[in-house]
Amino acid sequence: MVRDFRQYLRCAAHNGSTRMRASGMAARMNAPQNFAPISDPSAEQNAPIGFAEFVALVASLMALTALGIDAMLPALPAIGGALGVAVENDRQLVIVMFLFGFGIAQLVHGPLADRYGRRPVLGFALAAYVIANLVAALSSSFVLLLAARFTAGLAIAASRVVTVALVRDCYSGRAMARVMSLAFMVFMAAPVLAPSFGQLILFFGSWRLIFVMIAVISAIILGWFIWRMPETLRVENRTPLSLERLWRGWRLTLTDRASIGYTLAATALLGALYGFINSVQQIVAALTGDDQLLVPVFIAVASMMALANLLNSRIVMRIGTRRISHSALVGFIAVSAVHLAISLAGAETIYSFAVLQALAMACFGLATANFSSMAMEKMGEIAGTASSVQGFITVTSGALMGAWIGRAFDGTTVPLYSGFVILGLVAFAIVAVVERGRLFRPS
Repeated sequence: MVRDFRQYLRCAAHNGSTRMRASGMAARMNAPQNFAPISDPSAEQNAPIGFAEFVALVASLMALTALGIDAMLPALPAIGGALGVAVENDRQLVIVMFLFGFGIAQLVHGPLADRYGRRPVLGFALAAYVIANLVAALSSSFVLLLAARFTAGLAIAASRVVTVALVRDCYSGRAMARVMSLAFMVFMAAPVLAPSFGQLILFFGSWRLIFVMIAVISAIILGWFIWRMPETLRVENRTPLSLERLWRGWRLTLTDRASIGYTLAATALLGALYGFINSVQQIVAALTGDDQLLVPVFIAVASMMALANLLNSRIVMRIGTRRISHSALVGFIAVSAVHLAISLAGAETIYSFAVLQALAMACFGLATANFSSMAMEKMGEIAGTASSVQGFITVTSGALMGAWIGRAFDGTTVPLYSGFVILGLVAFAIVAVVERGRLFRPS
């Protein structure tokens, strides 16, 4: 989802050149033989294809994850009805199993891409993603559908890890940051438009057609990638798979105070986000009598989170990551507490839900964007490994928390906002420990 890509993009853009120095590549980037070495950090044209096409391809690869999650939301009732899912909350497993696969595979794709190259790993993963979605479209049982969704999550995790490695091979310094920023602007449209995509397909066919269309779009992007993008990692720069090397990186990531602390704080907030995604379809249906307003509500919430990220990019250099993120975390808890009070009073409406949820997600965006950067502050020399470990923790643990919140749905928003308040307070306690009580200080 949005936050997971944002974490890796910010970390890689900030730490890409540092990691290259650690690999003995200070004078040039990992480019193929026919590439010009990158010596000017502001250089832009060092990729095998044009800048605009490169950005568009990267953004398209990243957007496939959001499409695989959010396009499912309007189809959950139809899937449950067609496959005989008696318990309404069990429909959420369509999202949860995808997230589990996506989180677990974070630890795998990066080392494989460093060993065998970007093209084979990403190409194989995209092909597996196409097949998994076709299996999901043909599923005759809910168990088979969940297995296909888990496999799809495992496969598409490559688009998070390998895509950024691809960018790092071709660009450096400010040029890399520019590619990341432009690609992320395009990518942010995916979670906003994906529910509309799913709803539109339901007007013309069954829920199975959603999986077919995702497979078709993924196959087109796979063909584009294979046709236009050569291997960007030179053979002599490929690193062997070494458990000792991986263990050293994992140990450093898990023992650094800021790394593990802000990773756990981000995990708590991500659990709240996943709880919202798991239960939003049922909540809208409960508040309105049907789920026709799901798409506009989801667009409003996702748009506020996107605007928060845009605001953060404009003010973070002036205000600092800690002041912004700590203040946003307090705002997240306050808005969630107000929303819980409204829900407990039985005064919840679709309008209060949409407005307060959008405000909470704006605070979420401001907090987690900076948590990601602070978790990577001392991880420059192992940026790829650290990001993989942090991604594994945040996505898998967040998915568990989100499943716990979603499956507690009882026809009201009380379980959701109880979870928001609890996880917000947990995140605040973790941040207070990491900062030794010195919150809101300048970075």
